[in-house]
Amino acid sequence: MIERYTLPEMGELWTDAYKFKTWLQVEIAVCEAQAELGYIPADAVEEIKAKADFDPDRILEIEAEVRHDVIAFLTNVNEYVGDPGRYIHLGMTSSDVLDTGLALQMVASLNLILDKVEELIQAIRYQAQQHRETVMVGRSHGIHAEPMTFGFKLAGWLAEAQRGRDRLVRLREEIAVGQVSGAVGTYGNIEPRVEAIACQKLNLKPDCASTQVISRDRHANFVQQLALLAASLERFAVEIRNLQRTDVLEVEEFFSKKQKGSSAMPHKRNPIRSERLTGMARVIRGNAMAALENVALWHERDISHSSVERVILPDSCILLHFMLHEATKLIQNLLVYPENMKRNMNVYGGVIFSQRVLLALVEKGLNREDAYRLVQGCAHQAWNTEGGDFRALVEADAEITQHLDADAIAACFDTQTHLKHLDEVFQRLAI
Repeated sequence: MIERYTLPEMGELWTDAYKFKTWLQVEIAVCEAQAELGYIPADAVEEIKAKADFDPDRILEIEAEVRHDVIAFLTNVNEYVGDPGRYIHLGMTSSDVLDTGLALQMVASLNLILDKVEELIQAIRYQAQQHRETVMVGRSHGIHAEPMTFGFKLAGWLAEAQRGRDRLVRLREEIAVGQVSGAVGTYGNIEPRVEAIACQKLNLKPDCASTQVISRDRHANFVQQLALLAASLERFAVEIRNLQRTDVLEVEEFFSKKQKGSSAMPHKRNPIRSERLTGMARVIRGNAMAALENVALWHERDISHSSVERVILPDSCILLHFMLHEATKLIQNLLVYPENMKRNMNVYGGVIFSQRVLLALVEKGLNREDAYRLVQGCAHQAWNTEGGDFRALVEADAEITQHLDADAIAACFDTQTHLKHLDEVFQRLAI
């Protein structure tokens, strides 16, 4: 059974009501700045702050007639405010409200996403601690390579999740930018001081050189960074999917007592959460491409970006927030099977220790090419034989035993040799 999941906070940030709330915050901040500089009466601002409100349904009703969202919003606000409403939006253009309000939405979204990233980091850290010494085979190209531990694999995930968090922290600073610069950004009918004061009140920085909009390279970077974190989650999910394959079965997604995996096959226990994460990462990557195409607007502004952002920004934020929730639950409840890891590691009689045998022969003075030929011959014979036993073949090879005695061969098959430096990695990550 799929756990019910709702996004009351993140979903709220991308409703019309919340959007209009940010617009009103921007308008009031500008009015306050104008009053501080003596351009409009302070008592009018107090009346505006006391009376200002909006009705989302009424705004949409007005917009249906005037075909302009900001004008519809201002008309509705003035229905509440009355005469002091004439001081609202003085010297401003629509994008001053739209883009500054959008910055507030993106910052708020990143705050929620960062909270989820921290939960994920803690989940990974815990499992890495639990499986610090759970030995398994490492793989490259999908083929058995050399011993490692499951905790070490998770340490790599932890480092990647932490990098994702750090990138989002920097992104939050970059995207926390507002503008109150007028029709083409030249402050023709408003002063830069108004912008500076208003942005400070909103905990934003003024854009250093806005046109009629804040340039969309910032927004493209925003979606790309979300896509990059989604790609990391996809990497973790794909690894779990591979390790859950029936012929591997080293880890498995938690499967509840009443859960069913297939309508046709009662035995199935499918990695549905991991597959879900993989699919949703593709959507956010697609959104990142759309965000890149939004960068090239005509002259100082057009609105070709607007319709795109109404889809990709809320969708990307909500999807990533959900993905982080899913990934955290997945890792917290992950079933790990050390015995299967041990079984898989020892398949073909320890061929994964071939490099240790090679190096031991070289250390004894054998030419590397000759040593490689001898070890590869034993390894391939074991690999291509049912029940093949690499170690037995090594111990039976006269050319090898001419250089390596029984103790030297045994040392080559000591798993701890491959794990002796892993503590250094765990120390770097404070695991």
